[in-house]
Amino acid sequence: MTQPIDEECDVLLRDGGIAHIRPLCASDREDLHALVSRSSERSAYLRFFAGGAATAHAYMDRLTGGAYRGHAVVALIDGRVVGVAEYIPDPRARDADIGILLDDQAQGRGLGMLLLERIAVDAAESGVQELVAVVLAENRQMLQVIDDLGLPVRRRSDQSEIEVRLTPGTDAALLRRIDTRMHEAERASLARVLNPGSIAVVGAGRDPGGIGHRVLRNLIDGRFPGPVYPVNPRAREVCHTPAYPDLAAVPTHVDLVVVATPADTVLDVARDCARHGVHGLVVVSAGFAEAGEASLERRLLRICRDAGMRLVGPNCLGIANTAASLNASFLPDSPPAGPLGLMSQSGAVAVAMIERAGELGLGISSFASVGNKADVSGNDLLEYWEDDDATRVIGMYLESFGNPRRFGRIARRISATKPIIVVSSWHGGSGDRTVRSRTAAVATPDVCVDALLRASGVIRETGVQGMLDTARLLAFQPLPPGRRVAIVGNSGGPDAMTADACEQRGLSVPELSPATQAALRSRLRAAAVRNPVELSTDGYAGEFASAIEIVLADPAVDALLVVYTPPFGSGLAATGKAVATAAAGRGRTVVACVMGHDGLIEGEVPCYAFPEQAVHALAQAADHAAWRARPTPPEDTIRVDVQAAREIVRKDLRAHPGGRRLDTIAAAALLSSYGVQVADSVSADGPETAAEAAAWVGLPAVLKARGPDLVHKTEAGGVLLDLRTPEEVRQAYREMAGRLGPAMTGAVVQHMAKDGIEMIIGGVAHEAFGPLVMVGLGGVTTELLADRAFGVPPIDRAEAARMIGELRCAPLFSGYRERPPANPASLADQIVRVGRLMDDRPEIAEIDLDPVIVTSAGAVAVDARIRLAPAAPRPSPCRRRLR
Repeated sequence: MTQPIDEECDVLLRDGGIAHIRPLCASDREDLHALVSRSSERSAYLRFFAGGAATAHAYMDRLTGGAYRGHAVVALIDGRVVGVAEYIPDPRARDADIGILLDDQAQGRGLGMLLLERIAVDAAESGVQELVAVVLAENRQMLQVIDDLGLPVRRRSDQSEIEVRLTPGTDAALLRRIDTRMHEAERASLARVLNPGSIAVVGAGRDPGGIGHRVLRNLIDGRFPGPVYPVNPRAREVCHTPAYPDLAAVPTHVDLVVVATPADTVLDVARDCARHGVHGLVVVSAGFAEAGEASLERRLLRICRDAGMRLVGPNCLGIANTAASLNASFLPDSPPAGPLGLMSQSGAVAVAMIERAGELGLGISSFASVGNKADVSGNDLLEYWEDDDATRVIGMYLESFGNPRRFGRIARRISATKPIIVVSSWHGGSGDRTVRSRTAAVATPDVCVDALLRASGVIRETGVQGMLDTARLLAFQPLPPGRRVAIVGNSGGPDAMTADACEQRGLSVPELSPATQAALRSRLRAAAVRNPVELSTDGYAGEFASAIEIVLADPAVDALLVVYTPPFGSGLAATGKAVATAAAGRGRTVVACVMGHDGLIEGEVPCYAFPEQAVHALAQAADHAAWRARPTPPEDTIRVDVQAAREIVRKDLRAHPGGRRLDTIAAAALLSSYGVQVADSVSADGPETAAEAAAWVGLPAVLKARGPDLVHKTEAGGVLLDLRTPEEVRQAYREMAGRLGPAMTGAVVQHMAKDGIEMIIGGVAHEAFGPLVMVGLGGVTTELLADRAFGVPPIDRAEAARMIGELRCAPLFSGYRERPPANPASLADQIVRVGRLMDDRPEIAEIDLDPVIVTSAGAVAVDARIRLAPAAPRPSPCRRRLR
């Protein structure tokens, strides 16, 4: 029996439940017959037409027989086979017949769409060009599923049957549809956890210091509106609430269970929850992977997945949702309500963040301490918070990324409408694929994290205070449309400090317009009105209000920063109220620095104790606004030869199973398959062949030594330039061979490139993060000047242009000291192509194109180094799956 391409995995259903999808095996025969027996006559008729159940049973025998040549997967819910899907390739053509049968009880949950997605992606990856289904015209549900899939569809019909032909693929349109369906399922799944109707706490003891007792006390004190059941076989009541010996004794169905029992009992508790149809499990118990018991954690997850339960933790603090009056955690205090959705991998960090957020008037919409992240992760919570009206800003403390590529896709979508702030302390290693290239040497985990977050529009902070400072501004003020800041204050020293901080963070403090200055002079006792606007030290609240109103009327001001030093003037309370009233309803960004005070003014204007805090938050907001305002470019349509690249990589790894650095000719061929411009190179194995090669490529010529250990050829004397005659080439080869000895195994000859800007384009496949692409100043100064920018594929031309513009050497492209201007667009095109190549071929461990010579005519790589290494195929983003 031919096995499907796909491996087994868990997937979320539309209603938030969980199904397990795996390849069909012969032992499924009885389960498939049982599926047919449970199916209604109507379902059997729609799938097998007039043959009905009899044909269905006979077909299941063929499906599990040794002669079957199709590709099939089965779906299981609660451990029972509830669906089967297949495609059967036609050996005479490039198309395949498809079919799906679902249990009647599993219909309406999105499982049919999941199975159709799965076989469509599998078929595309195995070279099928068309999928063919013959559907009864009355089977409107199946026809609707096919239409909603997101693939091109052609129909041909007679009176009773419709032949549907789909063109399988994995393009951007299909991925958008799949992401939308995944979002719907994730949202429903987490809603069952964060908005439960009833809760049980297993392990709720009578000791006030016990974790289970504290969770129960928080639920009761937080006035959770639904029933709360302590489960304790040795107590009749806990916290004046009737207790039950086990879940079977609980009088009603339980949606969410918090487990606070020893680790060696948790699996039995989970099995009991599975038997009683619990939707979610929050395991606060420790003693799992963090204690070296990874297998125990995997078994716990498997129990939850098989039963359709989501798992938060283990080894976590719990969860909270202030909108639902839910505090299923052992936090020392209930979180105050507010607009910040918060996730933390560290319980200690979570306690500090929530406590400080309350002190600052920020407050929490919902919170999850995910602990070991066995199941529910930051990606899941992002999907939930995207549509949560109570959440205006998302904050995350991350120590690892379970699926960085999916995080990037989700975060990029959400950041366009809702800010995400991340504090990350991820310091994982680079894996076992040994670093050898210049790019790989500088692509540290922290660089990868920074590139991933930046590409996704995520705001990165280095600490909790910075996160809360930035979150306050983003939660309560509109984004500034630009970087022009006006400053209004009552003390020259703090005003000057604020202006200096703005300049250091890339914010401008422009002179106000003559009309604005005149209005300020006519109405105020101002010592200075150009910007900063300096009121007198004893300036009263009304003067602050007038100055704010006048400055905000200036169209050249993007944001206003009020600097007030109490207790001068009218005092803190009156001045704060005047500031908030003057700023209200103007749709402009207003923040305040009230020296020595952190918080919110009148619940509306964020205030900071020191100028650098206020400026930092404002700069982060301006950066985020610029990211949102970036033009959305059309989808890049670059021509690439995917098959040629695949064959080059496959052939080389077959000859060198452990991987190797490609020779110059193979590297050029691989790059050329993706349209990367590489200088023509001809191999030479001696002085005479080198001279012949120079005549072919054209003089003047460049001679470059070849050898597996020659990474820095220039420093080793392995590059000779501007060789103008064949005899010079011969002599250069002899001298180079004598100097390098056995390290030189040959040479390549190129035509001498025109003078231009020497750049480097590099790439590295990071074990945890996937591919990362770098651009920077190249040549011998690469390490010395460290002028680099990084991007995460897929990279479009706009992102490539941003990377180039970030470099300190970017002004060189406009011409410098009589040098002609160069063409940065051609360099951007090379970056896009390298990113696409690395994204498509995970076997490419490292790429260095150094240098890439950029002139007004274009960009061409004159030296290319590529290292291949064995790598598992990268999971398709079009395959929905729980990690």
